[in-house]
Amino acid sequence: MLVTSRSYAEYEAMFDLKELPDSVLDCCAGGAGFTAEAAARGVDAIAADLAYELDHAELVDSVRKSLPATSGIVDAHQGSFVWHWYGSPERKDQYRIEAADRFLQDVEAAPERYVAAGLPELPFGDRRFELVLCSHLLFTWADKYDQEWHATALRELIRVSNAEVRIFPLVLQGAGEPIGWLPELLASLEGVTWEIRKVPYEFQAGADEMLVITRNA
Repeated sequence: MLVTSRSYAEYEAMFDLKELPDSVLDCCAGGAGFTAEAAARGVDAIAADLAYELDHAELVDSVRKSLPATSGIVDAHQGSFVWHWYGSPERKDQYRIEAADRFLQDVEAAPERYVAAGLPELPFGDRRFELVLCSHLLFTWADKYDQEWHATALRELIRVSNAEVRIFPLVLQGAGEPIGWLPELLASLEGVTWEIRKVPYEFQAGADEMLVITRNA
């Protein structure tokens, strides 16, 4: 199991975060530094990931190994990635290293913020969080998880949100193919409104949109 790290700056861009509400869930968070930084800003921030079942030494090892390993997908699909947001591969690597350090420090200092859980079933109450974020799981791995799994996972994210769910990106990992059944899936959702919104982040070519789902009152 490799636990990928992403920085707070990447989250700000991927999810077009202008400001944070009182409570936020990052699911599935991996080794991201987002929760640590959000908590430092006074937010009730929780990260969920099945990787948190690992003991601390195994988690550290998995996070460290993920730093060079994530370059493999980029190397295999070089024509499908752009560098205008990061500026250079070295800058991307620096973001990830800093995020890994931030995560590993925080998960040791405040383990209560890191819950060993994953989609499609979460151990949180209804409407627990004002904002729910999900990056690089739904749609990214649509070749592994089918439409039915995605429908169940989306409804679970909506259940634990009191206001809004944001999901990024909306294309398949690697070459970045679109998800053919996405319109049908979105049409099946009840009790919500949704939109696909441009974001100021792009790494996979064409992956510059997020899905925003808002619960109806």
